[in-house]
Amino acid sequence: MKILVINPGSTSTKIALYENETATTEKTVRHSADELAEYQDVADQDEYRLKHIKETLEEINVELEELDAVVARGGLLRPIPGGTYKVTETMINDLKQAKYGEHASNLGAIMADILSKELDIPAYIVDPVAVDEFEDIARYSGLPELERLSQSHALNMKAVARKVAREMDRSYEDLKLIVAHLGSGISVAPHYKGQMIDVNNANNEGPFATERTGTLPVYQLIQLCYSGKYTEKEMVERVLKKGGVYAYMGTKDIQEVEEKAKSGDEQADMVLKAMTYQIAKEIGAMATVLNGELDAIVITGGMANSQYIVDQIKERVSFLGPVKVEAGEEELEALALGALRVLNGEETAKIY
Repeated sequence: MKILVINPGSTSTKIALYENETATTEKTVRHSADELAEYQDVADQDEYRLKHIKETLEEINVELEELDAVVARGGLLRPIPGGTYKVTETMINDLKQAKYGEHASNLGAIMADILSKELDIPAYIVDPVAVDEFEDIARYSGLPELERLSQSHALNMKAVARKVAREMDRSYEDLKLIVAHLGSGISVAPHYKGQMIDVNNANNEGPFATERTGTLPVYQLIQLCYSGKYTEKEMVERVLKKGGVYAYMGTKDIQEVEEKAKSGDEQADMVLKAMTYQIAKEIGAMATVLNGELDAIVITGGMANSQYIVDQIKERVSFLGPVKVEAGEEELEALALGALRVLNGEETAKIY
């Protein structure tokens, strides 16, 4: 089975060609900020990005007509259980209207749908951002009007959880894990019987990250919102794109901050320590969801490549259970394998 995998990010699109379980090609297509700025909405970028994807595939001699399926990263959809989903018109309409929020990941299914129709092959998404497997008790926030929402790095977290399960010669459905994805946003989730039964919403809860603020002191936040200093749009941008490490250090490059910390910059050192402190606190909080019964803590995502950061987290959480590090992300492989399970008849594609 030849499967094209599409994973759109804010300024790039990762693509891969899989033959069954093996990646034969992986490429990252870069998109300039100036060109993207021409599009008012993220969904409007579909044809532009798809053109660059096709050009890249042509350069490496990939024949689109040979594909058996296309699979893409899922975007902000209504809350749904994890799994592989067939791309449908209802899904595309919700993504194009940004009904549940605007994000680069929304483009994945939209582009896959276009290719699906051009090539007459099936299109899928796997474990989108909107995966919701919460227990009901996890939905309470403290205000009836504000239900806690499950939005996370579900694709990579479930992929590394399955990988760790294989390494432990266990079934994912039999393990109790806490998986912490450390990227531009941070998601920490307890996994119980193959489901993420809680998670901090990486957009507005939990530890601060490279550009997101995470949980903020709510009363002070209300005062800041009504101070007249910022519009609503500016506040949202401050929380999602100009907060966290960037707000303190003026850069989103975590390696740069780490080098400064190692060179004796006290502010850089304190910011990293504060971030890892908050990550450890979130892991500790999620351990209570599992009643302290853990098979492993898994640290993944881009920042897991930093031994400096990982060591600080380990120092605080190792008493809870063994800590396993799966640096980077398994998203392209997870997408391909999710589609392959359906194509091979191992599972049935869900309908959105």
